[in-house]
Amino acid sequence: MRLNNGIVIYHHSDYIWSMMLKGFSVYGLFGEYDYNINLSDGYITFIHSLNGYGKSTVMKLIFDILKGNIDEIKSVSFRRMDLRFDDGTALIVENGGDSLLIQMQKNELEEEIPVEELKHILDILYISPDRTVVPYRRGLKPSLELYMEDLADRLREAKEKNHLENTAKKNGERYSDAELEFKSKDLKAKLDFMKRVGIEPDMPAGYRFPPSRFEIMEYRQDYENLALSLESYVGKYYELSESAIVYVDIINDLLTNKNVYINDSNILSVRMDNGTALPLNKLSSGEKQILIMFYLLLFEAGRGSLVIIDEPEISLHVAWQQSLGKTFSDIARLRDLHMIIATHSPQVIHDNWDLSVELRVENDR
Repeated sequence: MRLNNGIVIYHHSDYIWSMMLKGFSVYGLFGEYDYNINLSDGYITFIHSLNGYGKSTVMKLIFDILKGNIDEIKSVSFRRMDLRFDDGTALIVENGGDSLLIQMQKNELEEEIPVEELKHILDILYISPDRTVVPYRRGLKPSLELYMEDLADRLREAKEKNHLENTAKKNGERYSDAELEFKSKDLKAKLDFMKRVGIEPDMPAGYRFPPSRFEIMEYRQDYENLALSLESYVGKYYELSESAIVYVDIINDLLTNKNVYINDSNILSVRMDNGTALPLNKLSSGEKQILIMFYLLLFEAGRGSLVIIDEPEISLHVAWQQSLGKTFSDIARLRDLHMIIATHSPQVIHDNWDLSVELRVENDR
C-alpha cells in the first residue's frame, strides 16, 4: 500500500526544478489582509498569529498552489500570491476569480507556465489540523489505522524481497583491498542496524561478511560482487529501516507508562509497563496525534522536501508541545527537510523565537 490520496498527505517526488522556498507574500486575502513573510535560514520557521488572520488559509494556499489544485486555489479570496525561492525565481499567482494567471519570474522577466507544471516545482508534504481521519473509498477511515497498515505492508515487502541481485560495478573500476575492506565493514554496520527491524538479506552460504584481509586477497572477485549486491540492497531498504527505528524511539521517548514496538507480524503494538497489551484505538487523542504526525514526517516526507504542519499542538500536553521543536529539527536534519510550522502555541515555539514570524497586518504594527 502507498498512500497518495486524502486531505492529510500529499507529495510528489519528480522534480523539474530543485529549489527551496525562502518566503511568500499574499495580497488581498479575504479582501482585507496583505502579508509578506521571509522564512528563516534554518530548517524550520514557526508562524504564529491571532485567530482569524488567515494563517491556516495561507498555509493551505501555499500547498494548493504547489500542487496545482486549481479549484482549491480559486475557492480562496485573494488577489495575488508570490512564492519566492532561493535561486532568485518567484512563482506569481494572480486570482481573477474565474481565471488564474500563473507566472514564473526571474530577473524581473515573467513567463506564464502551464498548470500541470506547478506540482513539479517543489516536493511538498502538508499535514493539516484535520489529520485523524482520511477519505477512504466512499467514506472516512481513522488515519492512524491506515498508516499502521501501510507501515506493516512496507516492512513485510522489504522482508520478503531479501534476495540479493547481481550488481555490476560502474565503468569496470575495481576497489583496492583497503577500499573493499572499509566498504564491507561499513555495509556490515548498516546491515546490523537494519536487522533491528528484521530487515536482512538472504546471504549466500559459505561467505563470512565482512571478510578478513586474507579472504579478500583469496576471493577478491567474489567478495567484491557480494559487496556490490549488498550495497544495492542497503540502498533500497536502509531508509525504511532507519525511519522505523527512529519512529519507535521518538514515540517511546514521549510516552508514559507504556511503549510501542513492532511485532513479528510487522504491526506497531503497544504494551503497558505492567505487561498489558493496549490496542492503538485505546490510546489518548494526544498519543494518536504524535503517532500520526511523526509517521507522516518519517515515512511520507520526501528527502529535501518542504513540509507544512498546521497546529501540531492539537491535544498535546504542554510538556509535549515544548519538545516538538527539537524533535522536528532533528527529523529535518535527518531528512534534509524544510518545515513551516503554523501554531497558536508559544510552547511549541518554546526557545526558538528567533525562528518565528508573526502574521500581522500593517495597521497592527
